[in-house]
Amino acid sequence: MHVSVLLDAAIDYLAIRPDGTYIDATFGAGGHAQAILSRLQTGRLIAIDADPAARARAQTIAHPAFTFVNANFSELRRILSDCGVAQVDGVLFDLGVSSMQLDNAERGFSFRESAALDMRMNPYEGRSAYDILATASERELAKIFFTYGEDRASRRIARAIVERRSSGCLPTTTAEFAQLVAGVVHRPGKRERIHPATRVFQALRIAVNDELGALRLGLAAAIDNLRGAGRIVTISFHSLEDRIVKQTFREDDRLEILTKKPVVPGKSEMEENPRARSAKLRAAQRKVS
Repeated sequence: MHVSVLLDAAIDYLAIRPDGTYIDATFGAGGHAQAILSRLQTGRLIAIDADPAARARAQTIAHPAFTFVNANFSELRRILSDCGVAQVDGVLFDLGVSSMQLDNAERGFSFRESAALDMRMNPYEGRSAYDILATASERELAKIFFTYGEDRASRRIARAIVERRSSGCLPTTTAEFAQLVAGVVHRPGKRERIHPATRVFQALRIAVNDELGALRLGLAAAIDNLRGAGRIVTISFHSLEDRIVKQTFREDDRLEILTKKPVVPGKSEMEENPRARSAKLRAAQRKVS
């Protein structure tokens, strides 16, 4: 079951005006979108999601102010142009992979169940995780695992993949790949806090979907199209995303930072939804010229 993380805080920081125009850049299951729509009167909400599966969920929302666009938020500039929108009053980015994607084994985001190594947000576009493992050089793989997963064993993992590939035994499923990684990095007798393959799976997913590049493009478009006193709210789930948001907010003179420190879930929310434990919310407001 998908539970919207930091829902109340996100809506509070958006400071929704009943006549405003808002962007939900990651529609997901629609929790944030429904909360925004409940506060609109003559305003408008444009919801975006790269996953084609989100379209069916969006069709359950019958609201005159609601528009759904099946696209990556990296295309935000084009989406706004296509929708005839010049300025917006708020943009919400709820980053990373959703519970629905993690819980659907066929998507290949998780190694809890064995499935094809895919990991694409849009399974009809771009290279899958398996494609990257099958074609990237040892150096490229090591860079992916170190840069996006901050994994100290990145070189050893990359070498093991290339060796398996050369012998014609490259893993084709999530379970096989997780087992390969665990065999490389697990230290006998040491109890791991997280599964040894967790960081590598995160790194591959980020590379497959160019998540950090998409975030930079999405943030830039959001800031450029933000009306005076309009707000950007982001919810990130790992340090790489949070670092980009923090840096972008700090370095853009057009913005006033509203969260000196990131807002994090309270104890009750983390108990109800363990996936919320790593969430960090940041917010900024466009200065009025």
